[in-house]
Amino acid sequence: MTAGAPHLLVIRRRYLGDIVLLGSVLRNLRLHWPGARLVVLVEPAYAGILTLNPDVDATLLLPQRLAEWPAFLRAVRGAGFSHVLDLDNTEKTAALTRFAGAPMRVVLHHGGHRVKLRRAYTHVVHDPGKRHEAHSVAEYYLRVLEPLGVPVATHEVRLEPREADLAVQRRFVGAAGPVLLVHPGSRSPCRLWPAERFAAVCDHAQDELGAQVVLVGGPAERPLLAKIRGHARSHLLTLDPSPTLPQLAALARLSAVFLCHDSGPMHIAAAVGTPVVALLGSQNPRLFAPAGGGHTLLRPPLPCTQCAAPGVCVPGDSYRNYCVRNIPVAAVTQALRSVFARQKAPHHNRP
Repeated sequence: MTAGAPHLLVIRRRYLGDIVLLGSVLRNLRLHWPGARLVVLVEPAYAGILTLNPDVDATLLLPQRLAEWPAFLRAVRGAGFSHVLDLDNTEKTAALTRFAGAPMRVVLHHGGHRVKLRRAYTHVVHDPGKRHEAHSVAEYYLRVLEPLGVPVATHEVRLEPREADLAVQRRFVGAAGPVLLVHPGSRSPCRLWPAERFAAVCDHAQDELGAQVVLVGGPAERPLLAKIRGHARSHLLTLDPSPTLPQLAALARLSAVFLCHDSGPMHIAAAVGTPVVALLGSQNPRLFAPAGGGHTLLRPPLPCTQCAAPGVCVPGDSYRNYCVRNIPVAAVTQALRSVFARQKAPHHNRP
């Protein structure tokens, strides 16, 4: 950290996609204050992805056990932060923001909810509900820069896979043609596209497009990967053990296309520059869009004319409805065909 430069703490505990999308905030802070020290507070499960963000100097891990809190609080208090940017606004993060003792303490929140522990902050940035729904999460995060007087010079969200991870993944993929990397998981089981349809698309990608298909997921998604392989006619590669977050980023970077749901891995793939074909249900495609261009978001016609799960689906709750099942296999195969065709075009020069 350059003498006299800001020392900033950015708080966003979870989830994976949200932490990846912090990249635009961190990039603009770095451009504005090249000598600043940028620290991000996250839950331990998500720390690995921040090692790939070149603008992050350090991470703070939110304690998971009571015995860890005293040392953690001493570290926060003793760090001498000049700015704390709280993008969570829970009672815990508000209290932590105040405890850090920074002269400038900014909270970002949206919708109709009241700010928790308002007096913990020196500045409040509120995103009204209608405005919030009309922009991406990455655009929303950039509003936290307003009280700091930091201009938005870029909207870039960037992760840089490590060469060592790229070298390891090259041993498994790429020799048999362009790679279609498929991540079929989702934080909500209601948002899962059926396994047999993933299998059909994977078969098509190998038979018609000449792609090497790789299935990827975390330990909890191993049964889903096995189910897709059981339905497929062609050989689908899976990696064992499941890749770490940095390894997943490397694997995505080596792939021609990333097929997935709206998920954290979707944002990782976009941040390393890989075109995404994402399957959405009823969630807002603007709000959850991956950063950058060249992506395809597939969504069924809404409102539904034929419910995919009558009596079970909860209309209005995107985490508890099954609208993604109304996306046909043909739409997904056509989207992949278009992406592969663009990549074969003479002008295409992906770095």
